[in-house]
Amino acid sequence: MAGLLAGKVALVTGGVRRIGRATALALADEGASIVINARSSLDEARDAAAEVAKKGVRSTAILADVTDEAQVAAMVAQTVKEFGRLDILINNAGIRKDAVVTEMTLADWRAVMAVVLDGAFLCARAAIPHMIAAGGGTIINIGGMTAHTGASGRAHVSTAKAGLVGLTKALAVEYAPQGITVNCVAPGKIGGKRSATSGKGGQIPGGGHPLVGREGTFEEVAQMVRTLCVPTGKFITGQTIHVSGGLYLP
Repeated sequence: MAGLLAGKVALVTGGVRRIGRATALALADEGASIVINARSSLDEARDAAAEVAKKGVRSTAILADVTDEAQVAAMVAQTVKEFGRLDILINNAGIRKDAVVTEMTLADWRAVMAVVLDGAFLCARAAIPHMIAAGGGTIINIGGMTAHTGASGRAHVSTAKAGLVGLTKALAVEYAPQGITVNCVAPGKIGGKRSATSGKGGQIPGGGHPLVGREGTFEEVAQMVRTLCVPTGKFITGQTIHVSGGLYLP
């Protein structure tokens, strides 16, 4: 399939639904081969991979818990064995269980930190050597607006996503000489059906009304990710880009 990402291979964590699935499809539209990662349901991951394959690209599903070092290493190794390379990593896996701090358990706090922040670190660490071998690559961390605004019931998520901003900057500095760009895309007020672990949505200061007068879509977030992955986006690195309809103005 022709496209700006033809010949490239992308790994999308949490790629079964919402932003992850839309991102996988957007990258496939540009000709990239896609690996869909999920933690628990191989059937759902295979369904997403089958939809991606309809775009005319190669696609596969891999189960792996991104908080498990050995499983992440095996997932990346399987990707490279099957496709021969790894060029793009989308760190999208995440969980959230809304609770104010006084009602939040340490286990819930640590679970969110592990998936969002430890997972991004482990996946990036495993993927980067293969990107260097391929002559460069792209890492996109899916952040969140509440890392910048705060939100009631989301202290764990806000903190973990804020950590992604720091990780993004550090990786951008460390690996720019090897041709790897690293950015964070921060969605805000995105509509659509929520997963079981998404919660009801944290309350941000100011009421939460995008300037454009509507909620965003998964596809709009995915198109920003696509922009950062194609060759014309390679002059952008170390940045946090907000896709929020003007709800948050840095």
